[in-house]
Amino acid sequence: MVTIRVCIGSACHLKGAYNVIQGLQKIVEERKLENQVTIKADFCLGECTKAVSVKVDDEPIVSVDEKNVEGFFEEYVLRRL
Repeated sequence: MVTIRVCIGSACHLKGAYNVIQGLQKIVEERKLENQVTIKADFCLGECTKAVSVKVDDEPIVSVDEKNVEGFFEEYVLRRL
């Protein structure tokens, strides 16, 4: 099971956290990975100056926006499954 934590704190919310979460949910559903990937909201991951902060399991925090959600998923999530 892979856990994706998406920051929904004030800064990330303003930078599009909702769109990132929606994009991740869509990818998980399209690929039928609901039993392998969990998406959770987190109030602050401490990287407020970047795009939306996202963390996969024990990987370093990655900045994601709605334009690179697919690339993020390919690079950080699929290789862990």
